[in-house]
Amino acid sequence: MELSEVKSFLEESREKINSFGRSLDLEALEANIAEHEDRMQDPSFWEDSNAAQEIINEANQLKTVYETFQKLAEMQDDLEVTYELTKEEPDAGFEEDLFEQTEEYRETLEAYELTMLLDGPHDQNNAILEIHSGAGGTESQDWASMLFRMYTRWAEQKGFTVETLDYQAGDEAGIKSVTILIKGLNAYGYLHAERGVHRLVRISPFDSAGRRHTSFCSIDVMPEFSADNADIEVDADDIRVDTYRASGAGGQHVNKTSSAIRITHIPTGIAVQSQAQRSQFQNRDTAMGMLKAKLFQLQEEEREKELAAIRGEQKEIGWGSQIRSYVFHPYSMVKDHRTNHETGNVQAVMDGDLDGFIDAYLKKNIDIVD
Repeated sequence: MELSEVKSFLEESREKINSFGRSLDLEALEANIAEHEDRMQDPSFWEDSNAAQEIINEANQLKTVYETFQKLAEMQDDLEVTYELTKEEPDAGFEEDLFEQTEEYRETLEAYELTMLLDGPHDQNNAILEIHSGAGGTESQDWASMLFRMYTRWAEQKGFTVETLDYQAGDEAGIKSVTILIKGLNAYGYLHAERGVHRLVRISPFDSAGRRHTSFCSIDVMPEFSADNADIEVDADDIRVDTYRASGAGGQHVNKTSSAIRITHIPTGIAVQSQAQRSQFQNRDTAMGMLKAKLFQLQEEEREKELAAIRGEQKEIGWGSQIRSYVFHPYSMVKDHRTNHETGNVQAVMDGDLDGFIDAYLKKNIDIVD
């Protein structure tokens, strides 16, 4: 890298910072944060604990957006000062530090730019992620448990929290299906990139002959909606509510002492269930929120089909097609078939290093929109 390259980068990054500031409307953002903090000081704030928690979460999200932008702006200012000093008093050590700081800032700016482009109506929502094992019994059920661990690790690395809503253990090992709620700013905006079929190729630990097996799991991702969310209407006459005793692995996964709830939406046949909450009422609210998320997804898929028909596109809409392959044998590689992004570090991916795949997907779709 040369000083002239640093100068060009700083000119471009300054334009981006100014653009981000205009998009955020910092004065309005500060006023919004202050309004949330005033509401939190109200003596009656905790009378409705659920509403109070939502306000706290919103306030934290707003603060994160504001503080992250301020940090970026400070990095821009500091780097410009460092550049001017290095230009006036050339020194090999100073230049090396400048180049390292420039690369670090470039990566941080690119990551922030992606979050700014997550401007869908529900991108900032928490995410409901479902994992369903495919045909193949124990093989695919074990693969489902590996994916469960992978997404849990990814969420923890982001500072997000993970709550298990429903858990169906495998017959001998692994998981038949699991539904988790991942809570964090832009969780849905990031994770909707993961929707589709995930394919595993490996030497099976369950095959005494040591043969290679291929397993499949489907991942579904929806934004979280509360049970009383007015954006998605559900007619009470259109649903059937069944109660049953919670089952599964117990312990960390489900509360086996509470009554589980299954809600079926009769017109569409969509069924959701929750067995992880402490009471039947909590499970019902959770299941209703999940149903609204499913109905929202159905609406989105129908809208995409209509747009594809108008454009004359011949592509499958939905999440039934294979999107990514994880190959453990005869070589090590994870490849996304939509973006061609790949890595040979399979273990890192299984430990939650998914940002490269998510970023590639988001950038590709931004290019398509542009």
